Amino acid sequence: MPVSGAVRERIRTFLDADDEIRYVFPASILMSIQSSVLVVVSRKSITVLSTGFWSTKAPKSVVARLSRNTVLGPVDVQSTPYFRLDGVDYEIDDEYVAVVNAADAEIASPQDLPRDPLPDL
Repeated sequence: MPVSGAVRERIRTFLDADDEIRYVFPASILMSIQSSVLVVVSRKSITVLSTGFWSTKAPKSVVARLSRNTVLGPVDVQSTPYFRLDGVDYEIDDEYVAVVNAADAEIASPQDLPRDPLPDL
């Protein structure tokens, strides 16, 4: 399920004013009490935002901020999909595996991405 516009506006408060959100998806930190996070891939960085224990929609603080050149995958799909980022395992729903792969493709093989059909939007 896509992240709503209201959540994206809250996320923007944790990013630089001139940054642009590319991908956002919810994840859970494996083996953690404070497990819900939003992973935000922007033009400048990858930011992991804590949403606390009870919410998946209200970002509260920055857990990690990494260079945009960081690759998220590969996603292990043997059981519940998860990936390791900066030494932490993040569990995601099946529907977000393609999002992680798309974010990684921007870094690993940008020449394979299709041209934006509507670049002025």
